[in-house]
Amino acid sequence: GGSAGKPVGLVYLGIAGAGGVETIEKKLVPERKTFKAMASQAALNLFRVKLLTNPFPKTEV
Repeated sequence: GGSAGKPVGLVYLGIAGAGGVETIEKKLVPERKTFKAMASQAALNLFRVKLLTNPFPKTEV
């Protein structure tokens, strides 16, 4: 179940790198199997978008 502050289907996703941290809040469908698939897709999409926009500055190794 959920609560008023944490309803069923609420997920937070985040990504961190040298350029900082970004978090997003998603409200997805409450069915568990569908929710897990959608949350995974949202996380991978966030990572993909960050890679495409080059948020990580080049560093010397």
